[in-house]
Amino acid sequence: MSTYDATLAGPTREGDVSLERRGIEPVPDERRYGRLYRSFTVFFAPNIVPAAFFLGTLATASFIGLGWWTGLLAILLGNVIGSLLAGVLASMGPQTGLAQMPVSRASFGKSIAVPGVVNWATSIGWDAINNVFGAAALTLLTGLPFWASLIIIFAGQGVLAIFGYEAIHSFEKWATVVLGAMFLIVTVKVIGVGDFHRAAAVHGGDLVGSFILMTTITASFIIGFSVYASDYTRYLPSSTSRAAVFWRVALGLALSSAWIEILGLAAASALKNEAPMNTLRDLVGGGLLGALAMLAVAGGTVAINAVNDYSGSLSIQAAGIRVPRPVAAAIGAALGFVLTLWLNSGGLGGKFENFLLFVSYWPPAWGAVVLTDWWLRKRIDVAAIVDYRKLHSGWRALVAFLAGFVASIPFMNTSIFVGWVPANVLHGGDVAYLVGFVVAGAVYLALAQGVRQQAVIEQRVEPQLTRV
Repeated sequence: MSTYDATLAGPTREGDVSLERRGIEPVPDERRYGRLYRSFTVFFAPNIVPAAFFLGTLATASFIGLGWWTGLLAILLGNVIGSLLAGVLASMGPQTGLAQMPVSRASFGKSIAVPGVVNWATSIGWDAINNVFGAAALTLLTGLPFWASLIIIFAGQGVLAIFGYEAIHSFEKWATVVLGAMFLIVTVKVIGVGDFHRAAAVHGGDLVGSFILMTTITASFIIGFSVYASDYTRYLPSSTSRAAVFWRVALGLALSSAWIEILGLAAASALKNEAPMNTLRDLVGGGLLGALAMLAVAGGTVAINAVNDYSGSLSIQAAGIRVPRPVAAAIGAALGFVLTLWLNSGGLGGKFENFLLFVSYWPPAWGAVVLTDWWLRKRIDVAAIVDYRKLHSGWRALVAFLAGFVASIPFMNTSIFVGWVPANVLHGGDVAYLVGFVVAGAVYLALAQGVRQQAVIEQRVEPQLTRV
């Protein structure tokens, strides 16, 4: 078995928010801790954000055209679908002590560089989208220029991401309470002004296509969390129930995301082409409540972007790039700052939709490979996969991953490219993520028959492997 430094500085108890120096190294059993409810709050709070509210309004946009009931059903279905993959993958954390991209090294080997770098770039994209809303809210609250508000958001998320796992968990625990209370007030206000009788603007096959597209967009919003899943469960004791982790993570994601998206759907008619933050402030009545709402939005942005920057730092390490985790987190936050300035230049709606769809295209193919390998391998040497130089090539996983992505191209629907299937069969409906998942899993299963034999050989050579 490969050796690694098990004594790297990291949290040892709840509330220990000292600087975490541990990166992708496995968390030893003797350093595991934490209560299960935090697996819920760490995924609940990051979705109580304006991006989810804005996403909900897209259901009634001209290019989708759903009504209240069809939009509601699409949001609920999309969130259920999107949360399943993250829930399953999160259960790998307690079993291995590894973050999500490092776990993927078992199947991808050195080829993890591809999804690792893509995930790092994706996390920066999420940073920028969330920053647009958070900085706008802070500007409304304080009167500061957008760039100055952005610096404040950037500083908050950067500090949390640099300090790491426990700092983020502690922040998200309290953010769940504060943001939850604030958006309960928003909920009451939306009930008073919401349009719950809006009819769909499309019919027949076009209605089906729009429903499929909105389901995909909402699913993609939390499918992106699947590549982060075990990052926030890896410190849990190895005896932790898989089912308990699954349900807490899946419910944390689905409940918060669906809740805020439904508010956006109901309030869409009240937007009147105003900026989303202006509308949100007006919904709660301005004054003190409006100020608190804007402060909550800014705090929610810090909550989600700290998660993005922390997980991005682990992804870049998993890709084989030798950089300390705190430094990688700071770099990711800084790049997100720069990208935010471009996003804020205009056309946010189209950029947001395209980004969400892109996020839904690659994680399912990656997840299918990881889950299939997890089922085939039975046991993995969690210490051996830390050393990138000693990893296998991972060509099977890379081929399956790329095959899944390529197979999904004819099923894609974005403003940049529309595949043959949505254009000619599904009336604009986008099911690329499902196709990518099925094809990638099937191709890897066909190519990786040797993985089962490899697992048996590893078990004979080294009996102290992590059972999966």
